[in-house]
Amino acid sequence: MTASDRQSHWQTVYLTKGEQQVSWSQADPQPSLRLIESVAGSRDAAIVDVGGGASRLVDALLKDGFHALAVLDISDAALASARERLGEAGKGVRWIVGDATIWQPEQAFDVWHDRAAFHFLVDEADRASYLDRLHRGVRAGGHAVIATFALDGPEKCSGLPVQRYDPASLGRTIGPAFELIAQEPHRHVTPWGATQSFQFSVLRRL
Repeated sequence: MTASDRQSHWQTVYLTKGEQQVSWSQADPQPSLRLIESVAGSRDAAIVDVGGGASRLVDALLKDGFHALAVLDISDAALASARERLGEAGKGVRWIVGDATIWQPEQAFDVWHDRAAFHFLVDEADRASYLDRLHRGVRAGGHAVIATFALDGPEKCSGLPVQRYDPASLGRTIGPAFELIAQEPHRHVTPWGATQSFQFSVLRRL
């Protein structure tokens, strides 16, 4: 799938479906929030949510006192939804419309968070492009919190195939510049009550 096709797909999703009509919706963004807090170091940490869409993670981070926040998503409709929801509280957030395989990070972040964006990259070239951004977008000693469908998770999401991982295979894919320091299985419950098996991995940039 090309970047243009990806953008068209996700723009359509966010223009036609409400928050309770997408499987990834979370009222309480756990365990993402807790894992970010565990590695951020301080409330001044620079954090980027890659593929953040209309997620409520940014709301929770702001409420928790974090302020150096960026949200990247391929769909401007998704980001517009989050901006509208937050109103004045979101004025200090950097809202970035971009594809994570093309985007050029303007800084190296303390924390790179990705809940269920990377696993959509089933093409090796797309994964390599994403990982190049990851390596440039996390400072030495910084952390990546990456969640994907687990090995027993769904094979597709939103009509698209996904690449499933366990922490070991994700670590191998990301490469030796990052060290896996924590892992956590997670059973996500969709708005309609189905369960999905995720794995969350926390990696430190060496």
